[in-house]
Amino acid sequence: MNIDAIQNGIVIDHITAGRGMKLYELLGLEALDCSVAIIKNVHSEKLGKKDIIKIDADIPVDLDVLGYVDPGVSVNTIRGGKLVDKRRIEMPETLTNVIFCKNPRCICSTEQELRHVFKLTDRKNKVYRCLYCETKAN
Repeated sequence: MNIDAIQNGIVIDHITAGRGMKLYELLGLEALDCSVAIIKNVHSEKLGKKDIIKIDADIPVDLDVLGYVDPGVSVNTIRGGKLVDKRRIEMPETLTNVIFCKNPRCICSTEQELRHVFKLTDRKNKVYRCLYCETKAN
């Protein structure tokens, strides 16, 4: 398989095998008017298998989505065909409008203008709770 190198864009690397398509959907990459490559089940020394997403455009990427879905991914920024920035993404302390409160009585469920904000309450078990009603996210 041959996937061309990108000149200016973003490479999301070290994605847990099988999560590449979920990230593609959550990041809204289908709406882009540029080349996007999803490479699944690539051999990795550290992970065994991994997914990779290559985006042939320098776009803003929602790091909170990445940190929530798959903490530990790396985001590489490429300019002029060279790596200019590499960031390891960790779990965010707060998530805003990434996940939504399932409690029908919560104020963010009844007030449509209010943002859905979740706080990380247990990093080890990856538990987020609603800022308003403390309902645990699924």
